[in-house]
Amino acid sequence: MFQAIIDLGLSDYFTQDRLLTMARAVAVLVVGLLLARLVAGAVMKVVGRRTTQQDAMVVRRLAFSLVMGLVVMAFLNILGLDLGVLLGAAGILTVAVGFASQTSASNLISGLFLIAERPFVVGDVIRIGTVTGEVLSIDLLSIKLRTFDNLFVRVPNEEIIKTQVTNLTHFPIRRFDMKLGVAYKEDLDRVKELLMETARANPLCLIDPEPLFIVEGFGPSSLDFQFSVWAQREKWLEMRNSMHVEVKRALDEAGIEIPFPHVTLYTGSVTEPFPVKVVGGPPQGPPVGLSPGDQ
Repeated sequence: MFQAIIDLGLSDYFTQDRLLTMARAVAVLVVGLLLARLVAGAVMKVVGRRTTQQDAMVVRRLAFSLVMGLVVMAFLNILGLDLGVLLGAAGILTVAVGFASQTSASNLISGLFLIAERPFVVGDVIRIGTVTGEVLSIDLLSIKLRTFDNLFVRVPNEEIIKTQVTNLTHFPIRRFDMKLGVAYKEDLDRVKELLMETARANPLCLIDPEPLFIVEGFGPSSLDFQFSVWAQREKWLEMRNSMHVEVKRALDEAGIEIPFPHVTLYTGSVTEPFPVKVVGGPPQGPPVGLSPGDQ
């Protein structure tokens, strides 16, 4: 190796002392990287016992960056580089990069706002637009989500600041709103009592807050209402599925009709049978007549 350096005419520059200095600088850089990872991991374990996972991740990154900053300064100092000149050049480079990457700067500022505001933390389930998933990490430029079908989604912080974000797991309990409709001939008081009994019999439904029965109005084919029940957020999906099954079974056993859309055809003053023609498909026989009594 040394013979190759001499053949290239670089023996005057790569002296033995200079090579030893470079080797010592590289060793400091490698050992410093390992030390930074060890310090960051230890800090995360200590902080994670007293704070949330998100705070522990932020502290871990800060500790890693601080140690690596000191290691890089020591690396440059061993090489004999003037840190003042490098800092000045870095400042000019930062300004130039800032003008060239305004989007990244906007995401960086938005990330600082998200960390300070804390609308959600790592482990929460959030909805951003049409995307719903669990928060894996909150970084300075973006957040990472894992959807329920196990897809990885990266959302820039600037988009989160400008968009409505729904945190589905912020509170310990969550409500499920079931939209229902019964036939006009049914007694709503009886329907309400039946649904209340069904909710009380379901162990996943909370009694406090108690279920809600809200009449929404007269629909085209049914009396429409909303039946709302509460559950622990961890059991919300299980409760939602079980309530659909149990409410349907209870209404069927009680003989209460859940109507499908009806259409009533009025023929005015027609006194003769009204012919109905079947459109499409093979002929089904002669036209069917509707008498006035069938209107």
